[in-house]
Amino acid sequence: MTNVVEFKRVTKSFKNFSLKDVSFSIKKGYVTGFIGANGAGKSTTIKLLMNLLRKESGEITIFGLDQDKHNQAIKERIGFVYDENCFYETLSIRELRKIIAPMYQNWNDDIFYKYIDQFQLPEKQVIKSFSKGMKMKMAISFAISHDPEFIIMDEPTSGLDPVFRREILELLHDIMLDEQKTIFFSTHITTDLDRIADYITYIHGGRILFSKERDELLSEYGIVKGSTDLLDSDIEKEFVSIRKTNVGFEALTSDVKKSKEIFGHEVLIEKPTLDDIMYYTNKGELTCTH
Repeated sequence: MTNVVEFKRVTKSFKNFSLKDVSFSIKKGYVTGFIGANGAGKSTTIKLLMNLLRKESGEITIFGLDQDKHNQAIKERIGFVYDENCFYETLSIRELRKIIAPMYQNWNDDIFYKYIDQFQLPEKQVIKSFSKGMKMKMAISFAISHDPEFIIMDEPTSGLDPVFRREILELLHDIMLDEQKTIFFSTHITTDLDRIADYITYIHGGRILFSKERDELLSEYGIVKGSTDLLDSDIEKEFVSIRKTNVGFEALTSDVKKSKEIFGHEVLIEKPTLDDIMYYTNKGELTCTH
């Protein structure tokens, strides 16, 4: 299986935060969801991926090319969608097209106007008058009109109402019908990834905790529920984190098979959501009294 992107032991430090030996890959022809709490390092990773920040150490290759040596050639093959509008808001779509289209050798007006029409976006209206949903549709139209092989999306559905979000996800599904396309989808709305993601990469505290096939991940992790009488200090160490109440405990395990061996039929083990995995990993042990 071909990897479009390879991060190998990449480090980037700031005053109060650092990425530490970040390594993961993005597989060609699939949607990889990128999750993590605010401040975990998602935006920094994406800026490194786009070569908007300089790494301090490690290696980043895209399409098998060294990022530093082939920056322009790589960006010709990438589409980028950011959660905030990064276009001149006093211009119209028609005026923006005159600026952006010449930047790409493979710009395709047929693709561009297909989506402008599909999204019913007014070409002559200034962008500052657009709703957030309209701005996101416009950004996607520009990002995919040079027929990119790799599409990077940073929080594309953030702040959108459910109808807009569903439309965006359906569009991404249609794009992926071309099995040569690859999408890297950073989001805190993990339910969106249930619809489209094939792989999940999870960053926490500047480190990659895992990068796995989504179905495999959700079969390995589990929410274990049972009586606190079943716990001791050694057993508690088997969990990612645990939440205790006066009626029992809930815990996240990263090894469902082992939990079944330990507890047998004395506990209930439920399939987790991505939100569950993030919540327990971020919170650690919580003790409640209600």
